[in-house]
Amino acid sequence: MATPNPTSMPLPSSSSNFLSLPRTATCISFPLKRPLLHSKPRLSLNSLASPDLDPSLPSNVHTFWEWLRQEGLVSSKTHVKPAIFPEGLGLATTKDLSKNEVVLEVPKRFWINPDAVANSEIGNVCSGLKPWISVALFLIRENFKEDSRWRRYLDILPQETDSTVFWSEEELAELQGTQLLSTTLNVKEYVKSEFHKVEEIILRHKDLFPTPITLHDFFWAFGILRSRAFSRLRGQNLVLIPFADLVNHSADVTSEEHAWEVKGPAGLFSWDILFSLRSPISVKAGEQVFIQYDLKKSNADLALDYGFVESKPDRNAYTLTLEIPESDPFYDDKLDIAETNGLGETAYFDIVLDRPFPDAMLPFLRLLALGGTDAFLLESLFRNSIWGHLEMPVSRANEEFVCQVVRNACEVALSGYRTTLEEDEKLKEEKLDSRLRIAVGIREGEKRVLQQIIKIFKDRELELDELEYYQERRLKDLGLCGEQGEIIFWESK
Repeated sequence: MATPNPTSMPLPSSSSNFLSLPRTATCISFPLKRPLLHSKPRLSLNSLASPDLDPSLPSNVHTFWEWLRQEGLVSSKTHVKPAIFPEGLGLATTKDLSKNEVVLEVPKRFWINPDAVANSEIGNVCSGLKPWISVALFLIRENFKEDSRWRRYLDILPQETDSTVFWSEEELAELQGTQLLSTTLNVKEYVKSEFHKVEEIILRHKDLFPTPITLHDFFWAFGILRSRAFSRLRGQNLVLIPFADLVNHSADVTSEEHAWEVKGPAGLFSWDILFSLRSPISVKAGEQVFIQYDLKKSNADLALDYGFVESKPDRNAYTLTLEIPESDPFYDDKLDIAETNGLGETAYFDIVLDRPFPDAMLPFLRLLALGGTDAFLLESLFRNSIWGHLEMPVSRANEEFVCQVVRNACEVALSGYRTTLEEDEKLKEEKLDSRLRIAVGIREGEKRVLQQIIKIFKDRELELDELEYYQERRLKDLGLCGEQGEIIFWESK
């Protein structure tokens, strides 16, 4: 049992401001693709039904398949074809596939990426732009051109997905109280801001952009890149790959490895770099090929990027934003300690349902709450060892304060939703449209994580008298404290 500290710790007046729950983000990344969700196909005058495909498929899909065949993208190594599944347009196998077997290959000359932009008519104009913006402008421009070499591919792209960036105000209202709502609004504002910046370039080069480009067009291109672009390829961080990007996601695929690779020229007669897609699991003929988009993404990430959520508990996450207030009297010392340990003034910690807290979270919380009689740990004498001390309880007052601040913040966050957890659970049993189902899933998941955090810190408060604090650990190190926390005295003779 810990020895009670008879001296209460006066806390910095600004300490309760170190925790901010809503996390907004403006950084944009482009992960793997999203399947066709809300297809509004533009029918081609040259549509031709292919005997290889289901005749019930839209005519533009038949035309796309014939284009693939004519361009040589359908070969002896192609073991899939377009088909409609519950997830949308996907890839059906044409034979039994073994694990990691190649299902298709796409030469680099058909990729849409910054290299394609650089080699196009707008290459010089786009040379100073962010890669995703240059590819977005290229995509929009090609979509306006009836004679685009990617015409058949562009005609099968959706006008929008269920990504939250395309939701109406009424649909977004269902996300009230969620962190996803604030992130979505920030992303939309970011895209709008980038569009206004690039408008000047578009207007100055009407010869290259004869058709006016609207904010709606820009959002369409952003949504396509956000949901369909492959990343983390060799030398390629943003690339659309026609045909390959029809592959859908499955939660049952638990590995991202070996699903694709970029092959360099091989052999005397091979001159093109190839994108090679593999099936990560064995698949029977006629079934759908799936891959795993990203194991690290939360349901909020999946909803924002692709427009779906999963039922797996570990997809539910909530981000705690911790910040050293500038008004903290020990601001400089705390910032120095944080930076020395790989953190900064602000730190974000993703709390995943049924998972332990991130390793650095509790030490950072204790650092933020340090003050009063515990402030001696901030002295330069302890600078090299303080993080080790913060990994364990510092004092009863410090630990109690951390528990109370986190619990209170989470309880306030829970009060901001328009529904209760019980109401969301009932709604999930009903037949909901896709976007409302996403909203309910996000709300429910966040609430479960918040309740988990509250319970953990509430239980922690009940154990405060049982914990061992810095002073007791120090006395034990000096041999002045027994194993049960009793003080050891020596009498002089």
